[in-house]
Amino acid sequence: MLIARVANFVHATSGGLRTALRELGRGYQAAGHEAVLIVPGAEAGEEETPQGRVITVPGPAVPGLGGYRVLLNHGAVRAVLRRLRPDRIEVHDRSTLRWLGGWARENGVRSMMVSHESLDGLLRLFGPGGPAGPWAADRLNARTVAAFDTVVCTTGWAQREFLRLGAAPVRVPLGVALDRFSPASRDAALRTALAGSAPVLLLHCGRLSAEKEPRLSLDTLATLRAEGVDAVLAVAGDGPLRADLSAAAERRRLPARFLGHVRDPRGLLATADVVLAPGPIETFGLSALEALASGTPAVVRSVSALPEVVGPAGVAAGPDGFPAAVRELLARPAGERRAAARTQAEGFPWSKAVEGFLDVHAGVAALPGGSAAR
Repeated sequence: MLIARVANFVHATSGGLRTALRELGRGYQAAGHEAVLIVPGAEAGEEETPQGRVITVPGPAVPGLGGYRVLLNHGAVRAVLRRLRPDRIEVHDRSTLRWLGGWARENGVRSMMVSHESLDGLLRLFGPGGPAGPWAADRLNARTVAAFDTVVCTTGWAQREFLRLGAAPVRVPLGVALDRFSPASRDAALRTALAGSAPVLLLHCGRLSAEKEPRLSLDTLATLRAEGVDAVLAVAGDGPLRADLSAAAERRRLPARFLGHVRDPRGLLATADVVLAPGPIETFGLSALEALASGTPAVVRSVSALPEVVGPAGVAAGPDGFPAAVRELLARPAGERRAAARTQAEGFPWSKAVEGFLDVHAGVAALPGGSAAR
């Protein structure tokens, strides 16, 4: 079958969503299906790639988001879909692309919405607060459920805001490239370059934007050093907060190394002692899973989906508990904590994720309210 996948907020240096789209597309192609990805760009284009055909439709950049673009020209997207005549449509943005559920239904195409973000969480961070947040999330989520044949969530945590509506979202975890991310990438020379003689190397790996709360990683470093832990923090990633964070580290005299976007993070992930994942609304956390596959445990926010992903290979904590969680992981023998991290990651191969997504595509049925029958 031909699976048309449509996504916003993807560019050359974006993170988890770009990785997921690439690996799912490769898996679909390997399984004998035709995968086509439609994304926004500066200009129109089309190319064949290992993940299938990628079609770029011109779309404007969103101010303040570091170059991310959106598909606002519905007519151009419709024209591409009419030309493709897909058997399935898979949508990866439930805010600006919800209209594609209606297009699919009008054209007899079975549809899937993949929920990569928590509306509850976003409204909690940036919305009106109080009961208005959940009320608004419920209204928007109900529209998504009604528009698509099924909704896919990657964790149980991400499912909750749909389950309270009486909907039946399907849970399919994402994966990690176990052959690519490995403890074998550990690099002694890189460690010396980043940490010098410091015995503890922490790593923050992710976009430096408000919803990721990267400042907590700096605060964790400051507290640990005040408590006598000789630690250095490497920060891999870029975003609108980078300049402010770098200035804050300098002002506080913290040994934080801002590396910008790191095209190949394998050495970093395998060399760090602990990865910090402070984002409070992560619905899966691919970078944390890549760290585990690299043999590095993670400290994650207890209010996010990450505790169910990292399992016993990491420690979940609130903002005030991050330093103690780091110390808890460091107290475990290095070989033991690294082996536990890799073992946890081995439960999430991309092959399993691809199989799960294809099972949903094969079993989607349009039912009242947009529920999924399998």
